[in-house]
Amino acid sequence: MKFIDEVRIDVTAGDGGNGAVSFRREKFIPKGGPDGGDGGRGGSIWVVADRNINTLVEYRFTRHFRARNGEGGRGADCYGRGADDIILRVPVGTVVREQEAGEDESSILLADLAEDGQRALVAKGGNGGLGNLHFKSSTNRAPRQSTQGEEGEARRLHMELKVLADVGLLGMPNAGKSTFIRSISAARPKVADYPFTTLHPNLGVVRVDHDRSFVVADIPGLIEGAAEGAGLGHQFLRHLARTRLLLHIVDLAPFSPEVDPAREARALIEELRKYDAIDQPVDPLAEKPRWLLLNKTDLIEESERAERIAAFVRDFGWTGPVFAISAITGEGCKPLVFAIMDHVDATKAAEPHQEPAKLDKLAAAETTAEEPGTFDAEEDVEE
Repeated sequence: MKFIDEVRIDVTAGDGGNGAVSFRREKFIPKGGPDGGDGGRGGSIWVVADRNINTLVEYRFTRHFRARNGEGGRGADCYGRGADDIILRVPVGTVVREQEAGEDESSILLADLAEDGQRALVAKGGNGGLGNLHFKSSTNRAPRQSTQGEEGEARRLHMELKVLADVGLLGMPNAGKSTFIRSISAARPKVADYPFTTLHPNLGVVRVDHDRSFVVADIPGLIEGAAEGAGLGHQFLRHLARTRLLLHIVDLAPFSPEVDPAREARALIEELRKYDAIDQPVDPLAEKPRWLLLNKTDLIEESERAERIAAFVRDFGWTGPVFAISAITGEGCKPLVFAIMDHVDATKAAEPHQEPAKLDKLAAAETTAEEPGTFDAEEDVEE
């Protein structure tokens, strides 16, 4: 299945049904009075996070979603039937924004669906019109007025997926990111001897113990000038927005002697700053906790390793944690995994814990009191 992490769709809620103008006509009952019913409510459109979905490919080609209109009211106090709502299921971690008409970029955040079962009302159906039954009074015994149903809301949505991972991998092409995630998890991304082997994010679950694990996200490599569109650009950096730790993987033994690992490492950090300046995320990537992983130490003579590592750290000007590893042989990976797990556990313990609200099942959802853009968490969603 092709990995699609960004789509634009149009959603239109249903219009409310019109109220009816009718009078009771029955034998032996003269002047029966008004009995026109109200129109039904138009269908609304919801977006729901589903952990069983991992891509937005369903909305790649089907881009228009329109809910049905409510049924008009009828005589004999018959109210029109309300239309069914439309449920759009998206992966957990999807951010939904409203794109203004004529604008290239989305401007209004409607929902950030970070938990399974969270839902957001993105287009509210119109309320039904009132029948003439509501307009009778002591001075107006035979009202002939009613109201039209309200129009449903219409929006153009920009949905982008930000994968949920504890740890993100950063590095130049062929730095060994995919080999590293294959070494520490059961994920099997493509590995080859040419740049940009990874074309979409890969997730791997690293299990340290039977009840301790964390998720690693591997994204395509960055090169200098990615902010201007070089290589694959920096569009995949959004998938690192929710991570708690970034692992900066550096190829310490490049094939070409002209390649300066320290210069490439500085260029990558500069690309992070450019991304933060353009997208302006709430939690800038350049300020996230970052560890340095010096990879491919197996290609360096053991007697030269310590000197090469010290020279790189000095040239790069790095003062944070440093780990020398060989992803292909697994050397140094085990203590690194335990250190990552301890960091993730400590970070989770320091975060404020919020219990999601318990809601009714989706089938019984009431939308009349909801405002578009509001969203809730739902623990158990039954199909």
